[in-house]
Amino acid sequence: MKISKLSYFKREIGLLTAPISAALVYMLPLDLKQDAHIIFSIMVFCIIFWLTEVIPLSMTALLGISAAVILGVVPVKEAFLSFGHPVILLFIGSFLIAQSMTKHGLDRRFALNVLTKDFFIKSPFRLILGFSLISFLLSMWVSNTATTAMLLPLILGIIHTFKQNKIKGLSGFSVYALLSIAYAASIGGATTLIGTPTNLIGAGFLKDAGYEVDFVKWFLLAFPITFSVYVAFLIYIKFHIKKFHFKKEEIKKIFSEEKKKLPKLSLGEKNTVFIFFFAAFFWILPGLANILGNKELYLFLKSHIPEAIVAVVAAVALFLLPAKKGEGTLTVDDIKKLDWDTVLLFGGGIALGKLITKTGLSGYIGKKISLLISPEMTVLFITLLIVTMIFLTEISSNTATVITFAPILIGILSEMKVDLFYPVFGIIIAASFAFMLPIATPPNAIVYGSRQIPIGKMVKIGFFMNVIGSVIISTFIIIYMK
Repeated sequence: MKISKLSYFKREIGLLTAPISAALVYMLPLDLKQDAHIIFSIMVFCIIFWLTEVIPLSMTALLGISAAVILGVVPVKEAFLSFGHPVILLFIGSFLIAQSMTKHGLDRRFALNVLTKDFFIKSPFRLILGFSLISFLLSMWVSNTATTAMLLPLILGIIHTFKQNKIKGLSGFSVYALLSIAYAASIGGATTLIGTPTNLIGAGFLKDAGYEVDFVKWFLLAFPITFSVYVAFLIYIKFHIKKFHFKKEEIKKIFSEEKKKLPKLSLGEKNTVFIFFFAAFFWILPGLANILGNKELYLFLKSHIPEAIVAVVAAVALFLLPAKKGEGTLTVDDIKKLDWDTVLLFGGGIALGKLITKTGLSGYIGKKISLLISPEMTVLFITLLIVTMIFLTEISSNTATVITFAPILIGILSEMKVDLFYPVFGIIIAASFAFMLPIATPPNAIVYGSRQIPIGKMVKIGFFMNVIGSVIISTFIIIYMK
C-alpha cells in the first residue's frame, strides 16, 4: 500500500513540475539557437517524467521525440530513424536467444549441474559462491531479471530446509545468499555488450561519436572491473557469515532431488545451445581478428557480419529449427514476451540523444561546464561523474539516465579536449551498479520481495557496494586513460 501511495505521489509531482520546469527553461535568456533551446526544454521535461515515472519510460521518450517534430526541430522521417538503429536489432536478437534459454530450461539445467558439485556444498560461503557465480556468468547472456528470478526458488528452498532444522544464524545467511544473486546479476550484466540495455545504448552513443566497440573489446575492458567488484563482494560476505554452519548432506539432497526433476535434454535445448555458440562465435570473431592484427578480416566482418546481423540471423534460426512437430524452437508467443518497453525506450532515447548533439545543446552545456574545470581536475571530475551515476540510478532508471547524460558528457569531454571513450565507458558500467534500494534494479526488487531482507540491511550492504563500485570503476578508468 505504501508503495502505491509513493508512486501516486511521485506521479503527481511529475505531472505538475515537468511542464512548469520545461517552460521556465525555455524562458531563460540563454545564448542558444532556437532549436537547441527547445530541445533543452524537452530534455528537462523528459528527465522529470523519467524520474517520477508518470507514464512508462518508453512513452516519455516517444513523447519527447513527438514534441520535437511538432515544434519544428526535426522532420518526422528523420526523427524516428533511430528505431532502425543496429543497437535495436542487437537487443531484439540477443533477447530472443536468452528467451530460448529460459523457455527450454537450459539456464536451470546449467545452474543445477554446477550446484551439485561437491565443491560448492562444503560450506555456507562456497554455497553462496556457487549461486553468485552462476548469477554472474548467466547474466552476461540472459537478462539479470530472469537470472535472479530463476535462482530465487532454489535459494528459498534451502532457507526453508534450514528453518525446519532450526539452524542458528540463518537470518544473516539468508540476507547474503539472496543479495549475492541479485548483486552478481547486476555486476555480471555489465560485463558483456549484450548483458544489459545500458551497455548497448552506451555503445550506440560511442559509435555515433566515432568510437567502434566490438564484443571482445567491451569484455576485455569491462571484465577486470566487474570481476574485481564481484570478488570484493565475496570477501565482504566471507567476513559476515563465519558463525553459520550446516550439514552438506542436506543441501546435496535438495539439489539432487531438483536435478532428478529435470527432463531429458530436449531438441529445443540442443538447438538453443547450437545457436548460442554460433552467435557467440561470430560476435567474438571480429574482435579476435583485430587483436591478431588482421585488419582486412576485421573490417570485412564489421561491414558484412556486424553484431546486430548475427543476432537477427541467430534469432530467426531459432524460429526455423524445429523443437517438436510443427513448432519451432521459438514461436510467435515468444515475440510477444519481448521487452518492447525497453526497445521503444532505446529508439526514442537514441533519437533524443542525437537531437541533443545535432542542435548544439551538448556542445553548449559542455562549453559552460568545461570552463569551470581545469585540466588538473579531470580525474576528480570523472570520479564524481561515476559516483553520481551510481547513486542517481538508485532512484531512476539506469537506461533513461544513460540516455540523458551520455550525450551531454560527450559534449563536455569534447570541449575539455579529453579522449571521451573511457570516461563514457565508465559511466555506462556505473549505471548497472545500484545496490541500495529495492526500486534501483529488478534483481533488487525480486530478492526484496522474498521478505527475507530487512530494508535497513539492504541499504547498509548496498551502500558499501556502491562505494566499492565507485572506487574500482574510477581506478580502472584512470588506469585505462593513462
